[in-house]
Amino acid sequence: MRSRPLALALGAVVAVGAAGAVAVALPASAAAGCRVAYSIGSSWPGGFGANVTITNLGDAISSWTVVWSYSSGQTVTQAWNATVTQSGSTVTAKNAGYNGSIATNGTASFGFNGSATGSNPVPTAFTLNGTSCTGGVTSTPTPTRTASSPTPTPTGGGSNPGGVPSDAAWVATGAWDQWTNNGYTVSNDVWGSGAGPQTIWARTGSNWGVVANHPRTSGVKSYPHTGKTLNRNLSTLSSVSSTFNVSVPGDGDWETAYDIWANNNAYEVMIWTNQHGAVGPIAESYDANGAVPNARNVSAGGHTWNVYRGSNGANAVFSFVRTGNTNSGTVDVLAVMNWLRTNGWWGDVNVGQVQFGFEVSGTAGQSSFVCNTFTLTYS
Repeated sequence: MRSRPLALALGAVVAVGAAGAVAVALPASAAAGCRVAYSIGSSWPGGFGANVTITNLGDAISSWTVVWSYSSGQTVTQAWNATVTQSGSTVTAKNAGYNGSIATNGTASFGFNGSATGSNPVPTAFTLNGTSCTGGVTSTPTPTRTASSPTPTPTGGGSNPGGVPSDAAWVATGAWDQWTNNGYTVSNDVWGSGAGPQTIWARTGSNWGVVANHPRTSGVKSYPHTGKTLNRNLSTLSSVSSTFNVSVPGDGDWETAYDIWANNNAYEVMIWTNQHGAVGPIAESYDANGAVPNARNVSAGGHTWNVYRGSNGANAVFSFVRTGNTNSGTVDVLAVMNWLRTNGWWGDVNVGQVQFGFEVSGTAGQSSFVCNTFTLTYS
């Protein structure tokens, strides 16, 4: 979006020639500017999850850059539906490859996790493609939840659906709701378009589950997960090991997967331990059978995988898909990451978050996914 001269905003420009000034009418155009809704979906000691929806009040655009300033101590750590970078107090969010177009009065949304020391004030000013959001900023912060907080009543979904245990320490239905316990952060993470209702619950950070009812249409609807932030260079890690045990429905379109983010989300590594239905990894090429692996029957981390590489437009994606499904096991995550480095797919990257959960594209009616146990240790 470009800044307009005053005459253009009024519907005319002035051309100056030998005969003097002549008013030349221009077609009507939408007023410049934007409006922002900034919501804190969840917060915990030292961190928070936020969602930003921007409404374009100007002409239609094919790409967008949103900029705002944070106060001291506020830092973005992970983002989705946008590439977010931070330099000092200035935060810059750029559209992903699939959501750059915004019509006049249209909207675009993205979310992120952040850390905060002390207060966590809402930004007061945003720009869209260099133009101030004169339409204003609205915010809806939510109270902090901790492991000792009472179980919250789900919002938007009424009473707890079947499948939520009565002894859950935390229950939530918000798309970006999160809860931190014993070093793990559990996230509902309903991010895809066309998603249905999803309720997440947790006894602890490593024993949790979701009850979901998503239509079996194309596209991922959610990735409920638990995980930890490492923020370590690969070369400094001597061990990253994980165990898991899950219970999954017998129908639907989903996979159980680790999701690892590195170099400020420039790289994404998915490790699929089981799958069902119409799902498949991102790849460089496809044939009649679906995605074509770049490497077959790779032994790494205690399992055998077919390995794919590709891109979702915002970041490179490497997928390790287990050659046989399993609902429990131990994974040497460091060995998997070092395979990528040894084969030149990435270098000495900074490993950010290591997550584990269920990537759900659709369910066969209301379905329950349970992470019975999970551990992630590193040194």
